[in-house]
Amino acid sequence: MLTSVSGRGFAWAPGEVVDLPGAEAAQWADGVRAELVRDEQPETPETPVRPERTARKQTARRPRTETRTK
Repeated sequence: MLTSVSGRGFAWAPGEVVDLPGAEAAQWADGVRAELVRDEQPETPETPVRPERTARKQTARRPRTETRTK
């Protein structure tokens, strides 16, 4: 909570963490009354993702010819 809020049967103080259902928490978390805090850590990949590379167009190669002189 960012500000104190009280009502019938509850009182929340600034700095207090209040557990609410998702939709209700989103309504309170407007940046004035409260801010949303998630307990779950975001999933991160274990190995770094390498950027994709495109294949280069291969040109036809001519076979090498040898010229022999006697």
